[in-house]
Amino acid sequence: MKKIRINDEVVILTGKEKKKRGIVKKIINMNYVIVDKINIFKKTIKPNPSLNKVGSIIKKIMPIHISNIALFNPKSGKADRVIFKNINGKKIRVFKSNNEIVNSKIIKI
Repeated sequence: MKKIRINDEVVILTGKEKKKRGIVKKIINMNYVIVDKINIFKKTIKPNPSLNKVGSIIKKIMPIHISNIALFNPKSGKADRVIFKNINGKKIRVFKSNNEIVNSKIIKI
Protein backbone atom coordinates (compact mmCIF):
# COMPACT_ATOMS: atom_id res chain seq x y z
CA MET A 1 0.00 0.00 0.00
CA LYS A 2 1.28 3.46 -0.90
CA LYS A 3 1.68 6.28 1.60
CA ILE A 4 1.20 8.91 -1.12
CA ARG A 5 -1.56 8.51 -3.70
CA ILE A 6 -2.97 10.43 -6.65
CA ASN A 7 -5.00 13.55 -5.65
CA ASP A 8 -3.21 13.90 -2.28
CA GLU A 9 -2.16 17.40 -1.26
CA VAL A 10 1.59 17.42 -0.62
CA VAL A 11 4.31 19.84 0.54
CA ILE A 12 7.69 20.01 -1.21
CA LEU A 13 10.48 19.51 1.36
CA THR A 14 13.63 20.30 -0.65
CA GLY A 15 14.81 22.12 -3.75
CA LYS A 16 13.90 25.41 -5.39
CA GLU A 17 10.17 24.81 -4.85
CA LYS A 18 10.59 24.21 -1.09
CA LYS A 19 7.49 24.79 1.11
CA LYS A 20 5.12 24.99 -1.87
CA ARG A 21 1.96 22.91 -1.91
CA GLY A 22 0.39 21.03 -4.77
CA ILE A 23 -1.72 18.03 -5.74
CA VAL A 24 -0.20 14.75 -6.95
CA LYS A 25 -1.30 14.11 -10.54
CA LYS A 26 0.75 11.04 -11.46
CA ILE A 27 2.99 8.44 -9.81
CA ILE A 28 5.90 7.07 -11.87
CA ASN A 29 7.46 3.71 -10.90
CA MET A 30 6.51 4.14 -7.20
CA ASN A 31 9.54 6.47 -6.74
CA TYR A 32 8.66 9.69 -8.56
CA VAL A 33 5.55 11.87 -8.58
CA ILE A 34 4.31 14.69 -10.77
CA VAL A 35 2.83 17.52 -8.71
CA ASP A 36 0.50 19.98 -10.44
CA LYS A 37 2.15 23.37 -11.23
CA ILE A 38 5.36 22.47 -9.35
CA ASN A 39 8.87 21.82 -10.77
CA ILE A 40 8.22 23.34 -14.22
CA PHE A 41 11.25 23.50 -16.54
CA LYS A 42 11.77 24.89 -20.02
CA LYS A 43 12.80 22.26 -22.55
CA THR A 44 14.15 22.97 -26.02
CA ILE A 45 12.91 20.94 -28.97
CA LYS A 46 15.40 20.59 -31.82
CA PRO A 47 14.20 21.28 -35.35
CA ASN A 48 13.97 18.31 -37.70
CA PRO A 49 13.83 19.41 -41.34
CA SER A 50 13.22 15.89 -42.67
CA LEU A 51 9.98 15.64 -40.64
CA ASN A 52 9.08 19.34 -41.17
CA LYS A 53 9.24 20.03 -37.43
CA VAL A 54 10.15 23.48 -36.17
CA GLY A 55 12.33 23.91 -33.09
CA SER A 56 10.72 25.49 -30.04
CA ILE A 57 10.87 25.92 -26.28
CA ILE A 58 8.15 24.24 -24.20
CA LYS A 59 7.34 24.20 -20.49
CA LYS A 60 7.36 20.71 -19.00
CA ILE A 61 6.45 19.49 -15.51
CA MET A 62 9.30 17.31 -14.27
CA PRO A 63 8.91 14.54 -11.67
CA ILE A 64 10.00 14.87 -8.03
CA HIS A 65 11.41 12.00 -5.97
CA ILE A 66 8.95 10.73 -3.38
CA SER A 67 11.46 11.32 -0.55
CA ASN A 68 11.34 15.06 -1.25
CA ILE A 69 7.62 15.46 -0.53
CA ALA A 70 5.32 14.92 2.46
CA LEU A 71 1.56 14.88 2.89
CA PHE A 72 -0.08 18.14 4.00
CA ASN A 73 -2.01 17.87 7.27
CA PRO A 74 -4.93 20.37 7.14
CA LYS A 75 -5.48 20.24 10.93
CA SER A 76 -1.93 21.32 11.82
CA GLY A 77 -1.24 23.26 8.61
CA LYS A 78 2.14 21.54 8.19
CA ALA A 79 3.75 18.62 6.40
CA ASP A 80 3.25 15.34 8.21
CA ARG A 81 4.28 11.69 8.05
CA VAL A 82 1.84 8.84 7.49
CA ILE A 83 1.48 5.53 9.29
CA PHE A 84 -0.90 2.64 8.68
CA LYS A 85 -3.39 1.36 11.24
CA ASN A 86 -5.80 -1.55 11.11
CA ILE A 87 -9.32 -0.25 11.80
CA ASN A 88 -12.14 -2.80 11.51
CA GLY A 89 -9.86 -5.11 9.53
CA LYS A 90 -8.96 -2.42 6.96
CA LYS A 91 -5.55 -0.86 6.52
CA ILE A 92 -6.05 2.92 6.76
CA ARG A 93 -3.59 5.82 6.37
CA VAL A 94 -3.31 7.99 9.49
CA PHE A 95 -1.27 11.15 10.19
CA LYS A 96 1.45 10.37 12.73
CA SER A 97 1.24 13.64 14.71
CA ASN A 98 -2.47 13.66 15.60
CA ASN A 99 -3.84 10.22 14.55
CA GLU A 100 -6.35 11.79 12.14
CA ILE A 101 -7.43 9.70 9.15
CA VAL A 102 -6.04 10.92 5.81
CA ASN A 103 -8.80 12.03 3.46
CA SER A 104 -7.56 12.32 -0.11
CA LYS A 105 -9.44 14.61 -2.46
CA ILE A 106 -11.46 12.75 -5.06
CA ILE A 107 -11.41 14.75 -8.29
CA LYS A 108 -13.17 13.43 -11.38
CA ILE A 109 -11.94 14.75 -14.70
